[in-house]
Amino acid sequence: MDIEKRVTQLVEEKIADRPDLFLVSVKMHSNGKLVILVDGEKGIGIADCAAISRHVGFHLEEENVIENAYNLEVSSPGIDAPLVLPRQYVKNVGRQLAIKMIDGSKREGKLTGITEDAVIIEETKKEKGKKAETIESVVPLTQITETKVLISFK
Repeated sequence: MDIEKRVTQLVEEKIADRPDLFLVSVKMHSNGKLVILVDGEKGIGIADCAAISRHVGFHLEEENVIENAYNLEVSSPGIDAPLVLPRQYVKNVGRQLAIKMIDGSKREGKLTGITEDAVIIEETKKEKGKKAETIESVVPLTQITETKVLISFK
């Protein structure tokens, strides 16, 4: 049985009545650490993480899915974790993003919106001898290899 697949089912089952929450990823590491990342439109609290952990842990024990000892970790993706799902972009509208493109180029801008298949950012373009101008760009999700939120400590 595929552990990650079963855990995904268990998490989806547990958060089915919570449309504000969504599963980001499930990863079983070779060192026995099972990491579940869950996020929410307004973030996710410790109580929700604990409830998901209990639900998943209980069923994994019941069904004897994992034979060896393992550590179960349920948390939200860290602020430095790349955005993976379109739903994660929604909660970061208004923030500065650093985007790595498929062609190796990098873009930076303020996330102003998201469509079904693209993000909309405000970029500042500066050409030699000209004043910097802010332009709105539509960046297709298929052209992005990684997106991170830029943290400002101002």
